[in-house]
Amino acid sequence: MHTPAPRFIENRTFDEIAIGDHAKLSRTLRPQDIQLFAVMSGDVNPTHVDAEYARSGQFREIVGHSMWGSSLISAVLGTEFPGPGTVYIAQNLRFVHPVVIGDTLTVLLTCREKFPRNHHIVFDCRAVNQDGSVVIEGNVEVAAPTEKIRRTRIDLPEVSFSSGREARYRHLLSITDGLPPVTLAVAHPCDAESLGGAILAMQSGIAVPILVGPEWRIRAVADENGIDLDGIEIVDVEHSHAAAEKAVELCREGRCEAMMKGSLHTDELLGAVVDKTKGLRTNRRISHVFVADVPTYPHPLMITDAAINIEPTLEEKADIVQNAIDLAHAMGLAQPKVAILSAVETVTPKLKSTIDAACLCKMADRGQITGGLLDGPLAFDNAVSLVAAKTKGIVSAVAGQADILVVPDIESGNMVAKQLEYLANALLSGIVLGARVPIVLTSRADDAQARTASCAIAQLLAHRKRSVVKP
Repeated sequence: MHTPAPRFIENRTFDEIAIGDHAKLSRTLRPQDIQLFAVMSGDVNPTHVDAEYARSGQFREIVGHSMWGSSLISAVLGTEFPGPGTVYIAQNLRFVHPVVIGDTLTVLLTCREKFPRNHHIVFDCRAVNQDGSVVIEGNVEVAAPTEKIRRTRIDLPEVSFSSGREARYRHLLSITDGLPPVTLAVAHPCDAESLGGAILAMQSGIAVPILVGPEWRIRAVADENGIDLDGIEIVDVEHSHAAAEKAVELCREGRCEAMMKGSLHTDELLGAVVDKTKGLRTNRRISHVFVADVPTYPHPLMITDAAINIEPTLEEKADIVQNAIDLAHAMGLAQPKVAILSAVETVTPKLKSTIDAACLCKMADRGQITGGLLDGPLAFDNAVSLVAAKTKGIVSAVAGQADILVVPDIESGNMVAKQLEYLANALLSGIVLGARVPIVLTSRADDAQARTASCAIAQLLAHRKRSVVKP
């Protein structure tokens, strides 16, 4: 809650303030406020900036810097009460209660004592959150202005936060630090990006690629783009359909632990994967997960299913959810928070996605879906914004801090993922789950880095499978 700022800043002089006079200010803590305060102060205590650490800490979630709350007191003193010309002398404050994202702090300053000899004023200070709980209490002393001051309020520049794409890419690759590479069947890598992604994965120590496709085309792409194929195995097949089938065969035989889509259509690849006799099917429904590193979100966000299942049934959605939870476990999340998305937060028979969401949550309660914390239906804003969730009065351990977004259908999921990529500068990696091996499935528009990031997730999953089947 941000009250519109007046156009002018005008003070109240020492003589204009009487004992008992007061002023107040309300502000809502947003993720950006915590980031900006950390950048400004250098206070990168993981309690404030590391979501994973905070989950295991005392408060189970990120909390704001205590001094952010006290800075609101300074804001009242410097801009309104007394205002311009005020000099901060001393403070004695107690921090009684933590402030978390979405909390609205209301700061109240009341004049307690005045000292005419030096124009000092002592103010009682009290800050409460939206529930009425006391967050800060104490007092401050200032030297109040003696002359009237009225100034035009200065417009502050907008601040945005975005770590460089390269840094975020390197951070995603770090999830496999220390793991040996896995053998990767690359189906039809006959363009620069898919071939480059496979080579970059090899150079990054993620995978040992086996290139499956028409050898003459693969070598032509390599020559055209200056890619060295020395020492890399190429399995020569006639066309893209044969490449998909051969890549699947390599995985079935155990020669490869993961597979990657090259420059062929998704339908071609998945047709070979789901073949009932020669494919890679399991008892689990095959589904796709986008793992998104979004600059404006404090931790990785998974979106499923935005690429394979068009209008999944309730049973299929249960598998989709379980696949994503299993991936989250592999990435180190012990109990991922799963938001089942719809257009609204209430269950209504007119909107099937709300019924499915409620059923999925109950299935989790009954042990039919395990390993995650589910809530839904939730609209997108309530799933990713604590401020939005609290504004709407939603009490939920998932709302505002989801790790996994389960979309109603492929259309909504694809739109969410692509909007995050192209409007929010998200780094997307894509993986197919539920098959015998992890399958790297990215968009044909994705560059080599995005494909390599997806290979890192496949490497992680392949090693997890090794540990599970190991005697």
